[in-house]
Amino acid sequence: MSTSPIRVRFAPSPTGMFHVGGARSALFNWVMARQSQGTLVLRIEDTDASRNKPEWTEGIIRALAWLGIDSGEYEGPYFQSQNIEEHHKALHTLLEQGRAYYCDCTREDVTARTGDPNKGYDGHCRDRGLGPGEGRAVRFRTPDEGQTVVVDLIRGKPTFENRVLEDFVIARSNGTVPFLLANVVDDITQRITHVVRGEEHLSNTPKQQLLWEALGHRPPVWAHVPVIVNEKRQKLSKRRDKVALEDYQAEGYLPEAMRNYLMLLGWAPSGDREVVPWEVIEREFRIEDVNASPAFFDVKKLRAINGDYIRALSVEEFIDACRPFLEKAPFKVDMDVFARLAELAQTRVAVLSEIIPMVDFAFLDEPVFDEQSWNKAMKDPAAQILAAAEDAYRDAPWQADELKTRLEQVGATFGLKLGKAQAPVRVAVTGRTVGLPLFESLEVLGREATLTRIAAARARLES
Repeated sequence: MSTSPIRVRFAPSPTGMFHVGGARSALFNWVMARQSQGTLVLRIEDTDASRNKPEWTEGIIRALAWLGIDSGEYEGPYFQSQNIEEHHKALHTLLEQGRAYYCDCTREDVTARTGDPNKGYDGHCRDRGLGPGEGRAVRFRTPDEGQTVVVDLIRGKPTFENRVLEDFVIARSNGTVPFLLANVVDDITQRITHVVRGEEHLSNTPKQQLLWEALGHRPPVWAHVPVIVNEKRQKLSKRRDKVALEDYQAEGYLPEAMRNYLMLLGWAPSGDREVVPWEVIEREFRIEDVNASPAFFDVKKLRAINGDYIRALSVEEFIDACRPFLEKAPFKVDMDVFARLAELAQTRVAVLSEIIPMVDFAFLDEPVFDEQSWNKAMKDPAAQILAAAEDAYRDAPWQADELKTRLEQVGATFGLKLGKAQAPVRVAVTGRTVGLPLFESLEVLGREATLTRIAAARARLES
């Protein structure tokens, strides 16, 4: 790829939540622009009025900013709906040059002539000399012979026989210009040099390349990135999979982790690494190195990478990152108390939303018992262990090491190792069998609350 300044674009449609596949394409384009000191253009393809909503456009801009692609990183946003005049100028140019013609055929007409509902357009109106009129679309006159070769930085040189491309529609019968032509005209107007997009657009590319050439322009450099699939190797679907970037943000993924992971969908840095500083990604990424094979969106790997990024935060940064989630908790969080628990929690959460069940015990009047945890931990001799722990803790110095030592002694009287002895105490105090280190948690919770909870759990058992 040339290192001279390039112009790339990210051109989403505002018809729903921001797809992780779109986020991956945006990042690839952004990195390429930064590497060449070029320009990333943000274009909102908003001509489908029946599906577009302003809030989806706002969501796209917010999601890009969350990833680090804020308004200072791109030119725009431009709106496709503001370029309709240029779309129609290009349409008339093609008509005047004889590269396009009017057609009044319906799908039923074509099927009646060919006898095959799956067969493409048969060119019936090519030489009829129709003019504009109600119910008449405009079709591009595809060359009868030869091939269209698409030079693709990822896929080599996909070759398409012109005779199978058919004469495709470039203006509907209602006068609107569809994606194929509008997209090309916008790219020409905005001087786009490289088009990097999902492989689902590859079938459109020979048609669009013909349009670029017919309009007197050299086509851009193409690169079609691989489709993203789930664990069943099915293309990610918003009906079946969690694909909205906003959902991952709400769950507590860090933007640095998300963009690191998205860059790995089809590309790999040197050294078989997965957690890679962004400056290294920017330096090493080459669109030519992207693999053409489908890329597996592995949520487990994403969680692991996010956990690594969380652990790399300073404690102060971790507290700040948790703050939005704590503010939405169904209980009041004392931030001074949380600060004492933060370092313990930081090594145990993979996403920030996990912080609430991790620390709720410290802020509730009484723990919320997980029944499965209760049933597992509160078996004989749980009641006796709780009674002995209550006695041992009543006059203990309230420090984690001493609390651990005293519970070890309690366990020994029952012939139990610490892991078994602490289970009923943990559930009594936190409501769960897993969580933060127990004795540090007890130290933060305090003597009075700890003894009250142990006594309450013992009473529940004895009743």
